[in-house]
Amino acid sequence: MGTESDIKLINEDGTRIDGRTAEELRPIKIETNVLNRADGSALIEWGGNKILAAVYGPREAYPKHTQDINRAIVKCKYNMAAFSVDERKRPGPDRRSIEISKVVSEALTAAIMVEKFPRAQVDVFIEVLQADAGTRIAGLTAASVAVAAAGIPMRDFVVGCTAGKVEGKIVLDLCKEEDNFGEADLPVAVMSNSGKVVLMQMDGSLSLDEFNQATEMIVRATKVINQIQRDALSAKYAASMEGGE
Repeated sequence: MGTESDIKLINEDGTRIDGRTAEELRPIKIETNVLNRADGSALIEWGGNKILAAVYGPREAYPKHTQDINRAIVKCKYNMAAFSVDERKRPGPDRRSIEISKVVSEALTAAIMVEKFPRAQVDVFIEVLQADAGTRIAGLTAASVAVAAAGIPMRDFVVGCTAGKVEGKIVLDLCKEEDNFGEADLPVAVMSNSGKVVLMQMDGSLSLDEFNQATEMIVRATKVINQIQRDALSAKYAASMEGGE
């Protein structure tokens, strides 16, 4: 991922192409209960990303041969809408969306108390309506809120962020241009309380010192993002209590 000569990603004063400092997040907003027919749902706006997450279940796993007698299975479907990117994307699953669906499912399985629901399944749908880098992490962060909003018992929130290397500098929460033309991209998701890593992938290369710097940035950022998750759920329950009065 080389930088195009006509694109300056880091300005002379150290600010990035979108005006942020090295460790500054893009604006993040999460809203819950946006879909009436889902058991739990969330809409996340993260920078230019707009991503919808919907959760259904736990319900009996179907077909029956997929059932696990000891626990629920978590099925995730990640999809980018054809209109979510500048150049129209071909509809339907591709290799990237299948891979992201798998890693998100594994991350959520670690957080959900699946042992409480034998022979059941939890269906998670992540629909990217508008893409602006970091969609897998933003989608997973929203899906965790949607699972909690559905009332499904969880060990912990799953919360993630990205960091990467841009023009030789480690920066947090890559935007589209940094993702496209930077030297490395490191998406990481953790359990909010335990800090257990449930997703880590990397595109590009980092030295050990750069990797440690990037992960430290991400861990600090996840604490901020987790508070946004919790505030979104608090707002949901406050609204439901007011509606019941």
